[in-house]
Amino acid sequence: MASTYDLMATANLPKPTSFDRTLASARSTMMFSEVARLAVDSFRASKTRFLLTMLGMVIGSASIILVATLGSTGKQYALDQLTSIGPNKVELQYGGGTISGPDNTTETPDYMTLDDMHAVLDQVPGIVASSPMLEFHDNVSIGGGITRQTTLLGVSPQYRIVRNLVVVSGRFFDDQDELVHEKVAVIVKPFAEELYGSANAAVGKTISVKGIPFVIIGVFREAFDTYGQSEISDHTMLVPYPVLRYFTTGTNTLKEIWFTMRNASMVVPASNHILAIIRSRHYAGSVYSAATLTDLLSSMAKIADMLTIILTLGAGITLIVSGVGIMNSMLANVQSRIKEIGIRKALGATSREIRLQFLTEAVFLSLSGGIIGTVIGLAIPFTLGLLSPFKIPISPWSAVAALSTSVLVGVLFGTLPANRAARLDPVQTLKYE
Repeated sequence: MASTYDLMATANLPKPTSFDRTLASARSTMMFSEVARLAVDSFRASKTRFLLTMLGMVIGSASIILVATLGSTGKQYALDQLTSIGPNKVELQYGGGTISGPDNTTETPDYMTLDDMHAVLDQVPGIVASSPMLEFHDNVSIGGGITRQTTLLGVSPQYRIVRNLVVVSGRFFDDQDELVHEKVAVIVKPFAEELYGSANAAVGKTISVKGIPFVIIGVFREAFDTYGQSEISDHTMLVPYPVLRYFTTGTNTLKEIWFTMRNASMVVPASNHILAIIRSRHYAGSVYSAATLTDLLSSMAKIADMLTIILTLGAGITLIVSGVGIMNSMLANVQSRIKEIGIRKALGATSREIRLQFLTEAVFLSLSGGIIGTVIGLAIPFTLGLLSPFKIPISPWSAVAALSTSVLVGVLFGTLPANRAARLDPVQTLKYE
């Protein structure tokens, strides 16, 4: 019976409050779990104040992830656009150098030749497409006495692959057209629209070059608009290389040769190999260069990364402002709990335990906001990626940075309130009203 009464008495005892747990924990050295429990109790006691303080951390953490995601997306878009100019391409160019005649009174440029291109194709593995290129400028007649200043490029059918061109109407000339020297042309889309109103209307029309009619069989555009900064302008016409050769030198000399490698990792070693072959076939004083997108893409990636870092640091200012808010909130928290601190110290709690308790509360506050902000920051781009056709890269490192910064902010801005609480005199605090 006695044990029954004891059980009933125990059951009727009121549940211990947060203050009771504080008294109990102060009598012995506190475990970290007890510190964490007290921090949660403190949060529950002032939900509204802590939630408003936490809001700044939520916004700051989400901002870091969103800014990093925007930077990565912009970087990927820029690199994709640049790569579309000609993926894995190598542009071989003549830069200077002459050949002296037998009497040393005449000099001719030491241009490259078709034989050079064939030698490269035979000796360099991994080339999937190539094209010579001749350039010729002339006023072409479009009928009715109307002429237009035009850039004619003599290229091979593989030039479309090398430059990643998009045929918007008609077709590109093929190997058969090149073999039989067909007088056909493919013109750039802005030129077709200027002359005939649309790309479809241009197909089948005739343009005269030096009195020789060329039939327009197709209209093309660049995969990425270079705004006239490449060899292709708004008044460009592509014709088979053997045909344009008779408008220029009439020989196999070339100023430019284009190659496309199988993959990006082969571009740099292949360009060096190609240059070595060309130089071995010409005079030592002649100058040739191999231009690739590798260096440009690398520079663009570094610039984009630097901009992302700067923008992320700017977003991090929000966390600093939030840290100031956490510090003010914790200082107010210390002020409102002076008597509790005095009781705990009177019952044996050390300054270290008091400091740890309030520092844990600050970190708990900042980390909770950081976790919520991280979830929001990751959810927004992930949702946009699912609901839109755009590929949005999400970096896990941005989430790590946001959470790490949240903890750091809690430690830095929670130290002052924690130290102030730890330095309080227990005698004075017990007298505090």
